[in-house]
Formats: sequence, C-alpha cells, structure tokens
Amino acid sequence: MKNTSNTAPLSFIEKIGYGVGDMASNFYMGFFNIFLLYYYVDVWGISPTSAATMFLVTKVIDAVSDPTMGIIADRTETKWGKYRPYILWMAIPYALLGYLLFLGPDLSQAGKLIFAYVSYSLVMLIYTAINVPYSALLAVISPISEERTKATQYRFIFASLGTLTIGASAKPLVDLLGGGNELMGFRLTIILFAFLSLLLFFFTFSATKERIKPPKHESSIKEDMKVLTQNTSWVILAVCSILIVVGLVARISSTAFYAKYNMMYEGEKALWWMDHASLIITCGFVGQLLGALITPSLLKLFDKRSLMIVMNFVFAASIFLTYFAPVNQYILTLSLYTIGIFSFGVIITLLFAMYTDCSEYGEWMSGHNSAGLTVSASMFSLKFGSAVGSAIPGYILGWYGFVKDQTQSATTLEGIDLMWNVVPAFFFLLAAILMFFYKLDSKTMQKVEQELLQRRGEIVSA
Repeated sequence: MKNTSNTAPLSFIEKIGYGVGDMASNFYMGFFNIFLLYYYVDVWGISPTSAATMFLVTKVIDAVSDPTMGIIADRTETKWGKYRPYILWMAIPYALLGYLLFLGPDLSQAGKLIFAYVSYSLVMLIYTAINVPYSALLAVISPISEERTKATQYRFIFASLGTLTIGASAKPLVDLLGGGNELMGFRLTIILFAFLSLLLFFFTFSATKERIKPPKHESSIKEDMKVLTQNTSWVILAVCSILIVVGLVARISSTAFYAKYNMMYEGEKALWWMDHASLIITCGFVGQLLGALITPSLLKLFDKRSLMIVMNFVFAASIFLTYFAPVNQYILTLSLYTIGIFSFGVIITLLFAMYTDCSEYGEWMSGHNSAGLTVSASMFSLKFGSAVGSAIPGYILGWYGFVKDQTQSATTLEGIDLMWNVVPAFFFLLAAILMFFYKLDSKTMQKVEQELLQRRGEIVSA
C-alpha cells in the first residue's frame, strides 16, 4: 500500500512556491552574470584583468563553503525540516549584501579592488547559505521522481522569468533611476531586486514542505565524501555543469560589450523601452523560458542524457554560426542568440533534475541521504562557472587592449568578437561529449526509486 500523504502529487501552490525561489536567486545571479563585469570595468572603473582575477581568486572560498554548507544542512534538525529554515534565516542578509555589492564607493584603484574582493566574497557566501539548502529541498520535496521533475520545471520557468525580467528591465532601470549616472542607477536598481528577492524567499519557505524525512544523519563527513566521489555520474554531471555555466556566462557577460563596441549601438531604443543589448538579452531569456516549458514534452521523445547531448550541440552551433553573421545583421544575430539560450532552458531544467537523480542513487548505494552535499556541487558549478565565465572575457579584454568608453582598435574589436562568438561554444561542445559517459538512465532510476520507496515505507509489500 502507499502512504498517500507523501506520494501524492505536489499542489500547484507548492510548485509555484518552490519555483519562485529560483526567481529570487536569478534576480541576483542573472544580474551579476549579465552586468557585473560591465559594471566593474565600464562603470566603476576597475581594470578588466583585475576584475577577472578577482572572480577567480574568490572561488577558493566557494570550494570550501559550498560542500561545507551542504554538510551543515544535511545535519540540521528543526521543526521546519533540514533545508527550509535556511531559506527563512538567510533572506534578509541576502538582500543586504546584494546592495553592498553595487554600493560603488569612490575609492582609489586599490581601494576599489579590496572592496570588490570583500563584497563579492560576502555575497557569494550568502548565496551559498540560502541556495544549497534551497536546491537540496528538491530532493526531499517528494519521493516521486516525476513530481521532482515537475517541481524542477516550475523552478526553471520562474528562473527564466527572473532572468527575463533582468534582461528586459535592468539596463533601462539603471538609465531611468540613475538619470545619466550609471553608478547611481546600478545602486538603486539592485535595491529593487533585493526587496523582491526577499519577498519571494519568504513565500518559498511558507509554501513548501519536506515530505521525505531521512533518519538522523550519523555517517561521517569522510563517508559522505567517499559515497559522492564514487558516484561516477555525479562527478560527470558536476564537471558538465561547470563547463555549461562557463560557456553561458562567457556568452551573456560579453553581450553588452559586443552590442556597444562591435555593433555600435550606444543605448538608442530598439523596441519599446529596451536598447539593442537589452533586446538581445531579453529575447534570449524568452527562449530560455520556452525551453523550460517544452522540456517535459521533449522528455517523452528523449531520455535526459540524450536530450542534454543534443541541446549542448545546438547551443555550440548557434554560437559558431553567429561568428559568420555580418555585424550589421541585427535580426539574424538576435535570432541565433535566442536559439542558443532556448537550448540552455532545456539544459538547465534537465541539469537539476539529474542532480536529484544522483542524490537518490547515492542514497540507494549508501543508505544515507546527503542531498545537501550532493547538490552543493550544483551551487559550486554555478558560482565557479559564473566566475570563470566572467573572467575569460575580462582577460580577453585586457589581452586585446580594451580601453573604457573609447573607440576600440580593430584588434580589440576582434577580441570582443572572439569572446562573444567563438570561445563560449567550445565549453558546450566539451559538455556534450562528456555527457556520453553519464550512466543514470531511466531504467536504472526506476529501480532506484522503487527500492527507496520500499525502504522508506512509502510502498510496502502486501
């Protein structure tokens, strides 16, 4: 028989509640991925190589903080569960530290760099503290894989809506609120998105429930790490995640530079309130939303691994083709960019569903639920990939002689062209090739799910 309270389908409100948590996250991460390099280099005035190095150096902290947060969350016991409490406790610090990142004080070059190191490190730490538990919540929100996949779809629909909102409104808001002062515009815009993030996280906490109640976590950290590293599919997925996010962020963080300096659009309106760069970014995120929406239909035709491989190849091809598009062909460029981000909408929806598959497989192998530690890899891949994806364009700009707010040389324009139209594609090609070695197919996961349901008492023999 079945315990219907645990195996019943998730309610619409709960799926919405879970989904908007990633919208809150993307009000920050989307903003950072698209505009932080531009803000540091072209607005606040840090040198591109210094900003790139800062992105990379600070990831040393994340290499420790992400798995540590997973370990802490796995061992948390409260009346609200293991993972939900952190969404409540960390929401206000999350909002405040996002504002600090864009405070932009008038300091010397050395002072700006120190401030950037400190504020960026702090905001990434708080991102870890709220998002590792949020991601782990998916593994305990339902014992049914299909229900978790539905929750994942809602997650990335709202994640796409969050990044779509950023793409469509952030730069126009900066211009409007700043009144010509971009520094002030960024500072005021982040206040708005910080407040919205706070409200959304509160709703996520109140609307969700932890249905799976793992026994008290008594295995050692060494045992948990051993189980994790022996899970070959998890290792492959973690590396693929990094490659995918590096490619994505290298692409989108270069967009403002490519539109401004190569396509020579200086902020004039392209459609409604959006300039040409904002319209490219917005159409891309509309594509991402459609990708997230269509993923369940695609999964009726392909298994997760095959679909991941195909979509990574599609993204790589869209980037390579843009390289051959004439710089004055705006509609063609916009269309190819949108196709690429559409494929990412499918990729990212699959990615986190596959992380929870890895979590269940690890529990099936070891008898211990370590969802927090398992999905901490997803947070590290997002942050490490975002940092590397932002650093690569920064180093390219420095190498090719970029000068802030000046007419760029032919050599610099060539560098911007490469960083937007060629370099990101290689990361998606590598991810597609690596996914051929991922082993958790549908048949394996059906067996794992059924045996875990029996162990937990959700399904018992007659």
